[in-house]
Amino acid sequence: MKITDIKTYVLVADNADVSLTSSAQDTVLVIIETDEGITGYGETDTNPWVIKALIQSPGTHTMDQSMKDILIGKNPLNIDDCWKSLYVGTAMTGRRGAGVNAIGAIDMALWDIKGKFENKPIFELLGGNVHETITPYASLQPLGTSFEEYRDSLVEWAEKAKNLGFKAVKSEVTMNGPYSHNGMNEDDDKHTKVIEAVRKALGPDIELMVDVQYKWETAEQALRTVKDWEEFNIYFLETPVWTDNLDDYARMHDEAPMKIAAGEWLSTVHEFKDLIERGNVDVAQPDIGRVGGLTEAKKVSDIVDKNRRIIVPHCWKTSISISATAHFAFNTPSCKFIEYLPPQLCHETLRRELAIEGFDFTDGLIQLPTRSGLGIEINEDAVKRYRVD
Repeated sequence: MKITDIKTYVLVADNADVSLTSSAQDTVLVIIETDEGITGYGETDTNPWVIKALIQSPGTHTMDQSMKDILIGKNPLNIDDCWKSLYVGTAMTGRRGAGVNAIGAIDMALWDIKGKFENKPIFELLGGNVHETITPYASLQPLGTSFEEYRDSLVEWAEKAKNLGFKAVKSEVTMNGPYSHNGMNEDDDKHTKVIEAVRKALGPDIELMVDVQYKWETAEQALRTVKDWEEFNIYFLETPVWTDNLDDYARMHDEAPMKIAAGEWLSTVHEFKDLIERGNVDVAQPDIGRVGGLTEAKKVSDIVDKNRRIIVPHCWKTSISISATAHFAFNTPSCKFIEYLPPQLCHETLRRELAIEGFDFTDGLIQLPTRSGLGIEINEDAVKRYRVD
């Protein structure tokens, strides 16, 4: 089998708002075609125009080749060879960041092709399932421009998640900091009150995670507040400080009353090695597309196991990434939860319309996938409707 073409489509929802902190409003759909008529799909959670340029641009020399040219004619079943060829061939531009993110989308599509060719779901190709079900947490981003609207929105969605059967919920509580929602600027006490209200709505039996989106500049600042959150029984606190401040993460690990989670932006196992071994985070959060695909995510899993940490993959995207994340989770012993953007509890159009995910969600649990490859069904009408490139 040979790769015959790679298509990259930029999709943007017709209600996208650049002032929001939501990367699920757009995506880059990567489609790999083969001479045997098998097509694979992938995406990644990065600026879609950048990824399209990285994949489609012509090469300029041996250290900065064209991704598309590297892949045309290759056997898509030799995924490791494709990954290494892309990484080495584009290293001057792409050895970290968006270059690896682009490889991640391609890698996802290659695994989809291999699963369809062998008529197996991807988790079987990765080595089989070590879990019978996966527990997703409902990832909730509230609406509102005032403290009261924000709190009430988050409480309402938490109650809806509970009624939908979710056994875990993550609340984004970001009313100040670099990614403050809707330009809000509320003090830390108001953040505490929001978390208190959400915990009260959920009750004691549902796991609660909190994402503050790099809110504090230092561990010292963060600890002044989060030490008071012990009573809320928070499973993990996500990205309390800037992603590069590894010494601050290590201090948070030592002194915070809950697990510390990070890693959503990282690419390659090398960055996760630093985060885990120097930053000492408790919960590693690889995003399958951003980290470099399923191939690289498996290497992160090995580092996590070696250091006796936990994996809870990041995924704020469409059913394509959610399905890839589920396959990874079923094969990953240290995976306790996965992030899940409920279509009933979000305003992101592409999450609701682009594809049907490759698994069933029953009684708050993701069931073992049975369809080949990713198992997804692409909505071609949505692709046509939201394509802007």
